[in-house]
Amino acid sequence: MGTIDKKTVVIAAATLVVGLLIGWFIFGGQKNTPKDEHQHTTQIAGETIWTCSMHPQIRKNEPGDCPICGMDLIPLENDQNSEIDPMAIAMSPTAMQLANVSTALVGKMKPVKQVRLNGKVQVDERLVYSQSSHIPGRVEKLMVNFTGEFVNKGQTIASVYSPELVMAQEELFEAQKIMETQPQLFNAAKEKLKNWKLSDNKIEGILKNGKILEEFPIQADVSGYVTKKIINLGDYVRKGQTLYEIANLSKVWVLFDVYESDISWIKKGDNITFTISSLPGESFEASITYLDPVIDPKTRVAKARIEYNNTTEKLKPEMFVSGVVEAKLTNKSNSLVVPKTAVMWTGKRSVVYVKNTNAKGVSFIMRDVTLGAALGDSYIIKEGLEEGEEIAVNGTFSIDAAAQLAGKPSMMNPEGGVAMTGHNHGETKMEDTKTPAMQKDVKTNNPISISKEAKKALQPVYADYLKLKDFLTADSVEDAKKVAVSMQDNLAKINMSIFTGESHTVWMKFSSNLKNTLQHIPHLLSIEEVREKFRQISIIMIEMTNTFNPFDKTLYIQYCPMADNDKGADWLSSEKEIKNPYFGKSMLKCGEVTKEIK
Repeated sequence: MGTIDKKTVVIAAATLVVGLLIGWFIFGGQKNTPKDEHQHTTQIAGETIWTCSMHPQIRKNEPGDCPICGMDLIPLENDQNSEIDPMAIAMSPTAMQLANVSTALVGKMKPVKQVRLNGKVQVDERLVYSQSSHIPGRVEKLMVNFTGEFVNKGQTIASVYSPELVMAQEELFEAQKIMETQPQLFNAAKEKLKNWKLSDNKIEGILKNGKILEEFPIQADVSGYVTKKIINLGDYVRKGQTLYEIANLSKVWVLFDVYESDISWIKKGDNITFTISSLPGESFEASITYLDPVIDPKTRVAKARIEYNNTTEKLKPEMFVSGVVEAKLTNKSNSLVVPKTAVMWTGKRSVVYVKNTNAKGVSFIMRDVTLGAALGDSYIIKEGLEEGEEIAVNGTFSIDAAAQLAGKPSMMNPEGGVAMTGHNHGETKMEDTKTPAMQKDVKTNNPISISKEAKKALQPVYADYLKLKDFLTADSVEDAKKVAVSMQDNLAKINMSIFTGESHTVWMKFSSNLKNTLQHIPHLLSIEEVREKFRQISIIMIEMTNTFNPFDKTLYIQYCPMADNDKGADWLSSEKEIKNPYFGKSMLKCGEVTKEIK
């Protein structure tokens, strides 16, 4: 047995040596093998993570396409936009370009708000006169026969037959016979004629001719345009009865509508520059001479009045006017001012995203700010920013969305939290990327649930929308423009924080789109332009209704195939009967009900 064991050991040793020699001959020439094996170990130890420049929440351990947008993934370790501040959200130049992010430096300026006003040219009430008859009788002749005719002061405008004047002349002739013995009676007879505004020359002419006049002229007391003709040929008139209304248009008023939200900005003495669509290329300037102390309870507006010297008579009563007042804040010579697009507002908090640039790239960090007065397209910043800091002024919602997905501080989650990437290496489901019109509750496939408070807050917006539809149906463009302002105001009153969870992001999209469309309506001139904006608003409102179903009554989606240049357009209505807002009275019944939302 010992001999056999020794032989076995020798054979095994020989076999091992032969195997090693064969292996050396086969692999010995590959000199880089140790290096390759070392590199492989390194890659395993520090595995490359691939991400999307547009959707940084995507994390994969191999290259490929982004499951959201289809872009090529890039290595995270080679992304130059690595952030130093753990609370900041990094963005590559490509991501900023795709998200349409732009920035601007915060600066100081004199706060001036441009308040846009609409109004009409009106007659100066102080230059409107009632032309009356000085004598009673029957109208025998009318020299001014139509409204709009110009008359000069002293011009004969009518002739009247007056039995009382005939009798007074007879008394004058009788008194003339006893003038020397009874001069007082003669003078009394002349004064009686003067009471009917007969001049001394006219009375002397009657005495000289010795004939009784049966028709007496009515002469214009003022110069101006006849704005109202009250009498006709053959009418009987009393002494003092109005025959015409005459207006002097050498000076006119322009009355502007000042909405309740803008009253604090408008003051007596403010300069206003205005234009008139029927006078293209011309602009006019005047100062406000009067501001209504009381708001109209129906329209919720006050009137601001300017007085304009209209010697050339270019301005005609009832012309539409658009004006701009550059209102300045008192006691604020220099303030920090930022565009409204830079500010994200939740109703309780206002935030901006401050840009940080360093050797490793660009990042944004959220900053709470305290807002001052709104200046049209910008805000005054009271606290939170310093002059010279750079902030995002466009694409802020994209930055905030990226921050939420990455678990960084964001508008609705100021403390930050767990990144919204789940446990699937950041692969977002396609349901999360749908447009608001397609948003449904993932579990039930029903409209997204919102709170009772949110539904209640939306009711005034729906009420204004339905009024806007009704005014367009009635072809009332001015009423439509006013209710659009009311809809914009009610939209601004909605607190964003009452939309929570999945509904918040969707509501931000709806709210932003509605505001952007509504803000143009008060400045439009034609009903066709207002109807085009209504078409865009209807698209948003229908999407919002399908998404939230917040209205407490049945709504009907109605469709007209001839609207929008025969492309067709929808709208919402609370009644099943078709009343077409795109054509109004010209084609009131054109359309059909396509859907009922209970």
